[in-house]
Amino acid sequence: MKKLSMLVIALLLVNCGQLENTGISADILISGGTVYTGRNEAPQSLDIAINGDQITYIGPVGAENFNADRIIDATGLIVAPGFIDPHTHSLGNLQDPDRKLNANYLTQGVTTVFNGNDGGGPTNIRETLDELEENGIGTNTALFVGQGAVRRSVMQMRNEPPTYGELEIMKGQVRVAMEEGALGLSTGLYYAPGSYSSTEEVIELAKEIAPYDGIYESHIRDESTYNIGLLSAIKEVIDIARAAEIKGHVGHIKALGVDVWGQSTDAIAMIEAAQAEGLRITADQYPWLATGTGVVGALLPRYVQEGGVEAMHARLRDPAQLTQIKADMAENMRKRGGPDALLLSGGNGNMVVGRTLGEEAAARGKDLIDTAIEIIFEGGSNIANFAIDEDDLRAFMQKPWVMTSSDGSFGHPRKFATFPTKYREYVVNKEYVTLQDFIHRSTGLTADTFKLCDRGYIDTDMFADIVIFDADEFAPVADFVNPRELSVGVKYLVVNGGLAIDNGELTGELYGRGLTRCTR
Repeated sequence: MKKLSMLVIALLLVNCGQLENTGISADILISGGTVYTGRNEAPQSLDIAINGDQITYIGPVGAENFNADRIIDATGLIVAPGFIDPHTHSLGNLQDPDRKLNANYLTQGVTTVFNGNDGGGPTNIRETLDELEENGIGTNTALFVGQGAVRRSVMQMRNEPPTYGELEIMKGQVRVAMEEGALGLSTGLYYAPGSYSSTEEVIELAKEIAPYDGIYESHIRDESTYNIGLLSAIKEVIDIARAAEIKGHVGHIKALGVDVWGQSTDAIAMIEAAQAEGLRITADQYPWLATGTGVVGALLPRYVQEGGVEAMHARLRDPAQLTQIKADMAENMRKRGGPDALLLSGGNGNMVVGRTLGEEAAARGKDLIDTAIEIIFEGGSNIANFAIDEDDLRAFMQKPWVMTSSDGSFGHPRKFATFPTKYREYVVNKEYVTLQDFIHRSTGLTADTFKLCDRGYIDTDMFADIVIFDADEFAPVADFVNPRELSVGVKYLVVNGGLAIDNGELTGELYGRGLTRCTR
């Protein structure tokens, strides 16, 4: 009897021990942080459990017991969905074995980047995404199918309308891309060969994305007064969206150059009138007063670029054409604020960094336009163009339908520092937007607008893309003289359940995936 009693007591003790150790299992537990879920709502103090690549629990701090392999104490830190950048030029990074970690985006808190913007990028969507995943990437990426890329594949650089047969081939390419998961159709109507396309041609391609609830994303035909003007170019996006019965999106919205400063008021009114009509029109914006482009894109008229590089160089060597070309280049330079507003930032041909075009011309002892042409013959140079008025930037930024993007390009700090710059400069210092707005418009709003399944929010059954940053330390380091410096202040970054940044340090692990448009 005594032995039986001892056995019962032993079993009870074992069972009690088991009860004390029971709890919710988790690979990672994030506890005690100030959590912004990605919705446009106030933060909460929450526990977040991750198993595999998904969030499996979210609830009040301490409400449940956990058996976690890794506990991250986020007390005093901001916890948010990983930022989603809807406009980048990072595909080259992701395809490069030495840069595929995409560290410049990870250290900004970005877990997903979009590519194929401005009408460029690959047309073989599924193959590209599969190759990226197979080789490993640091961030997630999703792709647009680019109208310019499609047109070039069929018509090369011809400045003429497509034939019926050519248009049908282009439409077929767009359909296939949408079947393979493209987000939608992008255009770069300011750039050749997109600039050779009529509105009607673009509408015909845009109609192909309607059955898939795709989005039309556009680097608009004119952000200044180069051809049809800023307001007419925004109207073109709205007209295309209406005619094709699709969503329309203005890429990196801005009023570029002195001739259109102040037109943000009319642009906003036009977009909001379209929204009131029932159209779904949105925009993204980078928080910089300088754009990023190249000497060719900024100064050289489109007609000079027709036919490709060799034809362009031939025109620049032709004395019969050069006088008019130089006059047009001078006018383009005026629109962009003059030579002192054009900061050279290096490139494949010209590696001058940190000099304005005016300073470079003086150093060479040559005329401004002659210097620009010489740089073009040397292979070109990227430039940062200080051509945006802060009143316009603020007006766009404060609209609830404008999300954050980088348009990251070589030689401009926006590729390394956009999200912390917006946070530090316009949330903390100038208070143009609240932290809640900043996070919502960098996460949930973007995911919803572009139909990314189960991303952009912190909630159960969502993919575990999460940024944890220090509100006092999150800041840019890159500037226009040193544009390739990694940002600081992200303490932890989770990509598909894996730690890409751990205690402030990049782990070097490749947790990114190729993402496709949600089909439900």
